[in-house]
Formats: sequence, C-alpha cells, structure tokens
Amino acid sequence: MLHPKDLEQIKKKNITEQDVKQQIEIFKCGIPPIDLAAPATPGDGIFIPGKEQVDNYKKKYEREIKEFSVLKFVPASGAATRMFKNVYEWKEKLKKNPDTDELLKKDNNAKIFFERITDFAFWDDLTDVMKRNGTDAYNCLNKKNYLPLIEFLLDEKGLGYGKLPKGLLKFHKYDGFSRTAFEEHLVEGALYGQNGNGDVNIHFTVSPEHIELFRQHFDAVKRSYEKLYGVRYNIDFSIQDPSTDTLAVDMDNCPFRESDGKLVFRPGGHGALINNINKIDDDIVFIKNIDNVTPDRLKDTTVQYKKIVGGILLDLQREVHRFQEIIEKDGFNDNIYERAADFACNRLNFDRTLFRGQAQEGKEIISEIFYAPIRVCGMVKNEGKPGGGPFRVYSEEKIKSLQIIESSQINLDDPVQKKIFNMSTHFNPVDIVCGMKAWNGKKYDLKKYTDPDTGFISHKSKDGRPLKALELPGLWNGAMAKWITVFVEVPIITFNPVKTINDLLRDEHQ
Repeated sequence: MLHPKDLEQIKKKNITEQDVKQQIEIFKCGIPPIDLAAPATPGDGIFIPGKEQVDNYKKKYEREIKEFSVLKFVPASGAATRMFKNVYEWKEKLKKNPDTDELLKKDNNAKIFFERITDFAFWDDLTDVMKRNGTDAYNCLNKKNYLPLIEFLLDEKGLGYGKLPKGLLKFHKYDGFSRTAFEEHLVEGALYGQNGNGDVNIHFTVSPEHIELFRQHFDAVKRSYEKLYGVRYNIDFSIQDPSTDTLAVDMDNCPFRESDGKLVFRPGGHGALINNINKIDDDIVFIKNIDNVTPDRLKDTTVQYKKIVGGILLDLQREVHRFQEIIEKDGFNDNIYERAADFACNRLNFDRTLFRGQAQEGKEIISEIFYAPIRVCGMVKNEGKPGGGPFRVYSEEKIKSLQIIESSQINLDDPVQKKIFNMSTHFNPVDIVCGMKAWNGKKYDLKKYTDPDTGFISHKSKDGRPLKALELPGLWNGAMAKWITVFVEVPIITFNPVKTINDLLRDEHQ
C-alpha cells in the first residue's frame, strides 16, 4: 500500500510509517462515539458564582496574578475565505446577471450587506483603495454598481480580504480609526493579561503564508498600543507543525493520491495546537479564538469575567498544589485522603465512585487525578448556535468526567444520546484559562493528558473526488480530555464570534 517514494514523503514531514499505518487503521475501524452520561448544568457541573464570589474572585486574580507569568494564546490561522463565502457567490451572480435589484430581492443577506456597507470598519480603506485606482466607491454604491465594490474588497487589486486571515481584517470602527481583530487582542491582553513587570505576552498561531503579514502589522501598531496602555508587548507566532498533518484516504480507505501519485496530507485540525501550547513555559495561559472580540464599549464585561475565571483557577490550583506537596512529602493519611476526595468531588467535579477504600489505595488515585493541568472553561447559555457544549461523559469503566463534546463525537442516531445532547443548557465559546505547572514549578507534559481514541473523521473532496479526512482530538475536546476541568457560566455578551461578514454588522460589533 505504501511505496518507497511514499516513505520518503512521509519522512520529510517528520511523520513515521507507523503513524500513517495507525491512521489508516482508524479509518478502517472508525472512531467509537463518546458515551454521554448527562449534560453539565448549573449546580451540576457548571458553577455559577454569586455576586460576592464574583467580587472575591476578581480581586483574588488582580492581587495574585503578579506572582505568575501569564500568556494569552490565540488560534489565528483561520483564513477569511469562509467568512466571505456569500460575497464570492454574489460576485459570480453579478458577473452573470448585473441586475442588483434581483439579487437583493432573492438574498436578504446581500440586501443587508449592501445597504449597510458603509457601517463596516473597512469601508474607509475600501473607498481609499478604489480612489487610488480611479473608481469612486460612493458613486458605485449610489448607482447600485456593486460588482466593483466586491472585487476591490476581495481581490488583490484592492484590499485582498478574500485571502487574508481573519486576524488582519478591520473588525471595529472607532472615532477616527479602526481596529483589526489582532489589535483587539492586543488591547484585551493589556487589560487582563499584564505580568507583574508590565509585560503582555501573547502567542498567535498562524498559517505559514501569513506569518510575515502579522509581523508587519504588529510592527506598525506596537508603539501606539504600548504608549496607550503603558505596557511592553512580547508577541510570538507559531505555525501548526507539519508532523501533525494526517493522511487522507479514499472511500475504500486506501491512501488518497494526487494525479502525480503523491500522498495527500491534510492539517490535523485545531487539536494539533496542543503541541504549540506544550512549548509554552508560562504558568497561566488564557485561550481565546481570534474572531471572538468586542469593541471597547463592551470590553468591561469581558475583562471582568476573564479575571473571574482566572481567580477561580488560582483558587483551585492553590488547593491542588497543596495536596500535591503533601503527597510528595509523604504526609498522606486517612484524614488527608478524605479531604482530598471531598475537594475533588465538590470543587473539581470528579465522580465519587473513584474514591473507595483507605488512604493507601486512595493515594494512587489522588496522585493520578491531581497531577494534571487545570482548565477553567467559561460556558455561555445555549441559544441554538452549532458547536460543542459541557457534558458528563462515561469512560470504559463507566466513570463519569466533565468534557467539552462536539455533536460529531456522538451517535445522534441513538435516541438516548441525542436526547442527552439536546438537553444541554450551555455552549462552549472557547473561553479557557489553564494552569500549566505543578506545585514545584515543574511544567506538565500536555501530550500525556490527551485521549488519542477521540477525533473526527470528515468527508471532503479534492479535484472532484471524495475523500475522508482525519482530525486529531480537538484542542478543547480530546486533546484536553485528561485535564482537571471546571465549567463556569459567563455572560453571553462575552461571546461574539464572526463567522460570516454580516456578523460584523451585529450590534455587538458596531
């Protein structure tokens, strides 16, 4: 099945032959669905802090974070192509039929887009680039000559937005200036991610073809934001390691090949980024997607709850570290075991059935579950958006644990599993803060805390031919399956993703 030239290609990607064979076996055998036990709900897996607790956790974070090095981690490799999917469709329709009234009558999204195009943060840039090319944007708009507006927005002769990453698009308009999503993360970092010395550390994962554009953009704005917030930015970029790419197969589970016979590999999905996070040496890491940002008028709530979930993490981590130290210094006894078991069940949501017997046999269990990175995950109320949510999940031993689960991970043909999934009250906005080190300052090896038996098999196509693609266990799904996990409800206003261009016209982005 694999030829000598295949092995050369595999070796160049730092992938082993065994890795490829294992991936083919996964395609053949499939990935078993997750066994949901119940949704995590308020008071039963999701913590909702009261007003006094909110104030205490916020103050705790502000008081104690200076003891730690903190970093903001932003997955930012996504291109804006999907964001402009509709706009590309309008472009082709207008090429075939320039009757804009017909387009607006049939497509309400197009109607909204063109009626409100001047409300976009990129409008001033669009008018400037069109003017430099001898075209008046307002004249095109007034005459409903929409095709040039689209072409100068998407194509390289204009703003080139169709091929830029989301992070470099103008998201928000202010009085006299606009900000990209990248810049909004710089602002957020200054507001809740400062280290004790005034440094703001932010790590962006980007596509190889965009890394230089990000660096240029940062160099252009760095000084103004450092002066505005009185901070010093340490910005780092990384790309998804090619060794995390996965083999594509055809419908018969044989390697999918290019016309020249070369194997086709595809990016392993955001789960591959666990390798990027694993190389980070900071104590506390906030994770948030590039497109989930708000303008300044709405930042107060976001910043407040970042500090709250951070304070909860610091509170839990201090207790976990205390038990770790006791275990290592051999002060473990029946009393400590009972206290540790109560803390694990009441504060960390571990299954009570884990803790049976006396201290000696319990020490191994406590050691195993307490020696793990911690994540506190903000959860918003479910308003029908597609995506993952918080659940209690059965292991093979029927032990329940808290996990973030996507619909693609479960068997929705099973009426019981479908019912449990539909009972979910909350949604995962990717609002996570992580404790990365043990009590003695030793960094956890994050690769030890993944569940390799999770992942996704999706159906794609290439050159008109169907293929099957394998995604690695998702970053906040299987890649963090063996972490200590705590869910906390956060306000819906803290979740403002931009999936389509018209999302930028929502009140939250204006």
